[in-house]
Amino acid sequence: MKLDFLYLNEQDMIQAGVLDAKKCIDTMRDTMSLFGKKDYLLGGPKADEHGLQVNFPGKSDIPKFPLDDGPDRRLMAMPAYLGGRFHIAGQKSYGSNNHNLQKGLPRSILMVTLMDVETGAPVAYMSANLLSAMRTGAMPALAASYLARKDSRVLSLIGPGVINKCAFMCYMEVLPNIDTVKLRGSSATSKSALRMKEWIEQKYPRIKTIEICASLEEACRDADVVSEAMSVTKQDMEEFHPSWFKPGASVFSMGSFFAKEYDAFLDTTMVVDNYGMYEKYMSNFVARGPVDDLGNKREWCIMGMHFIHLVNSRKTSREKVRNLADIVNGLAPGRTSEEEVVMCSIGGMPLEDLSWGYDCWQSAKEQGIGTVLKLWDEPFMK
Repeated sequence: MKLDFLYLNEQDMIQAGVLDAKKCIDTMRDTMSLFGKKDYLLGGPKADEHGLQVNFPGKSDIPKFPLDDGPDRRLMAMPAYLGGRFHIAGQKSYGSNNHNLQKGLPRSILMVTLMDVETGAPVAYMSANLLSAMRTGAMPALAASYLARKDSRVLSLIGPGVINKCAFMCYMEVLPNIDTVKLRGSSATSKSALRMKEWIEQKYPRIKTIEICASLEEACRDADVVSEAMSVTKQDMEEFHPSWFKPGASVFSMGSFFAKEYDAFLDTTMVVDNYGMYEKYMSNFVARGPVDDLGNKREWCIMGMHFIHLVNSRKTSREKVRNLADIVNGLAPGRTSEEEVVMCSIGGMPLEDLSWGYDCWQSAKEQGIGTVLKLWDEPFMK
């Protein structure tokens, strides 16, 4: 039997609508609804693994062996199945090395494979850097549609890179009153912050004020919505202080959120996209030990892990941490008062890559976009 699949390069993906913020938010809503209904599978024996990662060693006696000689070097395979209208299997492959930047490449290079659920045959293979960034950015915007104050005006972007650029595109779809943007990069003269400022000025004339902040505290204070998407090493990580967030603020974290005063979260509304995923992170953290190879004490650097620690130490109950999927499905409330501070952890799942990849694939087929590649006319061996 002949088998072929559709290959979509980055330009194909753009033409197919991968940057359509409104549609991506709608797709993430469908995805989280199915997640809440348990119509999905992730990897691992308990179907709850974020993915499988190759960890490079710090040193090796083998000549030319690949070493972890820089931040964020990893290879990952992230398989999943998603049901409902998608009924698709597949995986995202994830290669990352910070040294890529010196070669003019993105830090991470991503691909998504969509597979027939019954046969396992590939049906599409697509460039996924934009796909992954858009689905990541759409998730906090989806959460904001339930959790942010409707009159939010000041949006703070912590980490003005690709992820927060995509998130900004999505926030603009659900927060119509935003007119002020605060940017926090690595410094007050951050090149990425300056680029983001110029891009917003060109693309979003409704934004009246754009501020580049000299400190993390300045970026957080007075913001109605804080969007964190930092990719930093532990040494460069700045500490958040919950007291910085004003009454009524909503904080969405997609990357590194380090706070020693995490008991202060007890006075906030805590929301997660996948509680079990943060439990897994915490168990892996404990398994590796509280001290790293250099003798440094490990610190939690993901917002959801702070919530898990509060539950595990019996300072709060599991029921106090809301599931975003339950909010989407009407089983839990979103924002319940104008004054509450909402802290929402968005870790991301390959389910989101599959769903957005599926919708882009469908759009590409309808428009005749992409290249059909042949796997075989007949398998050489059966």
